Amino acid sequence: MDVLGGFWHLTNFFAPAVGLGLIAALLAKLLWWRVLRGVSTLRLWAWASLPAALVGVAGLVVFAHDGKLATYGGMVLACALGLWWAGFVRR
Repeated sequence: MDVLGGFWHLTNFFAPAVGLGLIAALLAKLLWWRVLRGVSTLRLWAWASLPAALVGVAGLVVFAHDGKLATYGGMVLACALGLWWAGFVRR
């Protein structure tokens, strides 16, 4: 695999975590706009994406390949916990 192929491989591996974090952060800002008025969308996106990406890496280590449904379920839970922490606990 060349460098460009490796780059796209890593990009596609982390894309579900980053996309999930973005969608969850935007929906949280839309639904709880009064409570989350002082919290930036970028902060919510980072706190939602990073735990989801870590769960994705952990799922790769545990299951020896990516794409397991258990990993994606863990990513959703980690994303929700990260949003809760960044938006409602640490303001």
